[in-house]
Amino acid sequence: MVDRRNVLTLLAGITSATALQAQEHDQATYVTWVANVLKRMETVKSGMTRETLLTFFATEGGLSTGLQRTYVSQECPYFKVDVEFDAVGGPSRDSDGRVTLIEDPRDIILKMSRPYLQFSVMD
Repeated sequence: MVDRRNVLTLLAGITSATALQAQEHDQATYVTWVANVLKRMETVKSGMTRETLLTFFATEGGLSTGLQRTYVSQECPYFKVDVEFDAVGGPSRDSDGRVTLIEDPRDIILKMSRPYLQFSVMD
């Protein structure tokens, strides 16, 4: 006759091992996903247009001008970059010397920060 305690111990061990394998699989899946998102984000470089940037990113809330803005990954809004542009479709400053608020898809990326994590900014 089979001892119930041994069976329960065996089942508990199998359950724990299965749960650990599932957790390790999930972690590997998340790590792979994050790596893929970061690789796609890093394909956007200085010299590209705002239009190209917007195929990978969306605008973030908060303070910005037409030549400086924070963008979030379309895949996860917590992955962000700060971008500076050179105005192409018009002047970079108005007649009073203020930085333009106009954004043109042809604007050229001058600088882009390294990707970073941050909660969303809502205005």
